[in-house]
Amino acid sequence: MNERRGGARHMVSFPVRVKWRGEDGKEIVQEGLTENVGPSGTLIYLPRNLPLVGGKVHLTVTEDPKNEVTVTASVIRLERNAAHPQAALQLIDGMRAWKKQVWEYAGELIAAQEPEALDDW
Repeated sequence: MNERRGGARHMVSFPVRVKWRGEDGKEIVQEGLTENVGPSGTLIYLPRNLPLVGGKVHLTVTEDPKNEVTVTASVIRLERNAAHPQAALQLIDGMRAWKKQVWEYAGELIAAQEPEALDDW
């Protein structure tokens, strides 16, 4: 299987809000967290419902309430683990804002972290 990612994934947990239309046409809104973010996609954890593979969602990163980032994404894969359900999303629209305000910001947060000191045994 070929790697299709266009850049590094940052393991960071940002709060998100996801909206999509269910099979009955009603809007579903879920709050969740990112597992990781890449320059053109993300893996998110949603505690209750998952959208359908191939469906479109509106994803809002709510890390900074004064500067939320909303993008449109396609669901490319689901992890139906009952304890930790996840959806892999590929961005369709809003990539410029995503790269600057989410992906690059995540990289800056990780780069600024101090490594944990080794435990003394």
